[in-house]
Amino acid sequence: MDISDTQASRIVREALRATPDTFGADALAHARRCLLDYLSCAFEALPLPWSTQAAGLADPAATGAHVVGRAAPRALAQAAFANAVAGHGLVREDMHAGSVAHLGVVVWPTVLALSERHAVSGAQALAAAVVGYETGARIGRAVITRELARLFRPTGLVGPFAAAMAGARVMGLDEAQALHAFALAGNCCAGLNQWAYTGGSEMYFHPGFVVRNALACLDLARLGAQASASILEGEAGFFQAYARAPLADPIRLFADGKAEIAQVFNKPAPACNFAQTPCQAALRALGRVPKGRRITAVRIETTHAAVAYPGCASAGPFEHALQAKMSILYGVAAVLARGAIEEDNYRRLDDPEIARLVDATTLARDEAFTRAFPARQGARVALALDDGSTVQAELDDVAAAGDALIRERFRRAASQVLGAERALRIEQMVDGYEHEPDAGALARLCAAPAHHTTPGMEITTP
Repeated sequence: MDISDTQASRIVREALRATPDTFGADALAHARRCLLDYLSCAFEALPLPWSTQAAGLADPAATGAHVVGRAAPRALAQAAFANAVAGHGLVREDMHAGSVAHLGVVVWPTVLALSERHAVSGAQALAAAVVGYETGARIGRAVITRELARLFRPTGLVGPFAAAMAGARVMGLDEAQALHAFALAGNCCAGLNQWAYTGGSEMYFHPGFVVRNALACLDLARLGAQASASILEGEAGFFQAYARAPLADPIRLFADGKAEIAQVFNKPAPACNFAQTPCQAALRALGRVPKGRRITAVRIETTHAAVAYPGCASAGPFEHALQAKMSILYGVAAVLARGAIEEDNYRRLDDPEIARLVDATTLARDEAFTRAFPARQGARVALALDDGSTVQAELDDVAAAGDALIRERFRRAASQVLGAERALRIEQMVDGYEHEPDAGALARLCAAPAHHTTPGMEITTP
């Protein structure tokens, strides 16, 4: 086989040659917004158990990389692992519906860590991130199906390719090295969805595994390691292994001049992607309930993909917050009981009113919403009331978190850890990142000063 004409070689070639002229200024603006949102999640998730556990693995290293919100440099791959886990810790990370994947939590930790080791500008780091999102999204669109997503975590399957190509750009790998790194990454695709049924915390570590493995693949390729150029379409390659079918059509990056990062949305709620629109529709429906009326039954209609995704149709019992964050029924019931969409909803697993509403809820798929997915994620919530009347609300798509909400969340979370002045400096650096000569300065700015400890965020390193 001519390795210059494999699907992997074509993707690598397009990824390395892409410039802002290829994907446009809008893609860079999307990247800056996703970067700030990623940092917001990482700062806010710092005290959570999985974040402190991952940071506890990060050994001190004089010339390593920094962990968001924590003091002192750490071994590079371990720091990136910790940053990936923290960015995923709230279940509020950015979402690319077409690939059913969370690409920011694998792309940004890779880019930030490597930009501390390699002399690259903010503009180069942003371009690398756009390429990483593009790679993961295009491969994900081609391979992910409802059946596959039921078993395997899409982020774990396509994330290694996304992280490898973003990293190859930052490291300045040549085409042959990048191809081998990409092919090696294809051997690191993993992540099972059993956590959705048990509430296990392995989900939080999936992006950490992706990033740590991708960094090893990149360094191996830099040192001369070789791997199969036919990793995608080969007889025992990625598509045969996971899709159980040959690659149907060629994968092209930035097809028609469009960047996939423009299709990424930022979550308003700290919960599963598929719970977002139902929760928003529930809040609207609640606003139409006459004062004094009691909800007696709830019907939720949404996409087949949402109903079928692991954990989304769960009616409990809910022993862990993650089970509640995955459940559309719990999310809607909590909104109806509390009148808000917020993190605190998922701390009330024993709330009797939420439990009553979950028991009174029916979840069904709607054919029109299903046909519109993944371009649009619609949902309808109908509430039966104790006087025999019904109110409902419908959204044809999720209302993404806007710039104002993203900034407000970032300022609150970063200020709590580093103070308002430092938080403002980080925000300003992200806003002008393409003009920053040293991309690594952002990671250093996001770290806590030496010997700094935020209450509740102490870690013990082995």
